[in-house]
Amino acid sequence: MPIWLEVNKCSMSARLCLWYNQQDMKTIIHALDFDGVLCDSAVETGITGWKAATGIWNDMSSPLPPQNLVDRFRLVRPIIETGYESILTMRLLFHGESAEAILVGFADQKEALLQESKQSIDDLKQLFGETRDQWIQDAPDDWIRMNPLFPGIAQKLRMLASEENWYIVTTKQERFVAKILAANDIQLPNRRIFGLDRNMSKQEVLLDLLHRHPDAPIYFVEDRLPTLLNILNNDALQDIRLFFADWGYNTEQDRREAARHSIEIIDIDHFLDDGAE
Repeated sequence: MPIWLEVNKCSMSARLCLWYNQQDMKTIIHALDFDGVLCDSAVETGITGWKAATGIWNDMSSPLPPQNLVDRFRLVRPIIETGYESILTMRLLFHGESAEAILVGFADQKEALLQESKQSIDDLKQLFGETRDQWIQDAPDDWIRMNPLFPGIAQKLRMLASEENWYIVTTKQERFVAKILAANDIQLPNRRIFGLDRNMSKQEVLLDLLHRHPDAPIYFVEDRLPTLLNILNNDALQDIRLFFADWGYNTEQDRREAARHSIEIIDIDHFLDDGAE
């Protein structure tokens, strides 16, 4: 074989190797749920729910819930998708409903309480946000203390290669997410926090991210099984890689069901770890 042909062959091989390596090294876009994945907000959410409930029901007169209700609230936290539902959940716990009954029957219980309270969902969302704002205004350090990040999460977020490769996708109001991140010295532009304020479902946010990053793999980490199943059943989102956070607000039954649907289950040690990808 002529020397020039051999050189060209080697050069082409090198270019092919470089191209394949570039494909393998495509930046992963991380879409991360907040409560239950990054932040352990269960206690704060329960207390805010109780505080808000005292403005609706006069028989809930104590400024803070009894500790046993806070402990029971953590057990039912997996049923809550949006913060305002903690108002209703605390009401049910105050009435003596068991955690098991709430986990099984919350949809019907929720509708009954909405009628009883004569409040709309939008009313409760506003009340919950205003109650949280008042707590932050009165005792900001106390509020931050009640919203710790899960162990090791802050360090993992800081190790992300760039602020341009991750988003928060949450049902929490965005100003609260921003405050908690800032308190933990984590920088993320507000435009990358997709929260309740956007009036977009998580599926709509993920579809938007697919359009923004058509050539990049997108990994979505979530701790609520119903959310993941809805995405799994959406044909437009089949390119999203799903991860179920087993340290979040879910149950053993949820984890078994996730495995049955072949959703990848990760533990906190492997969160944002190349070994889990």
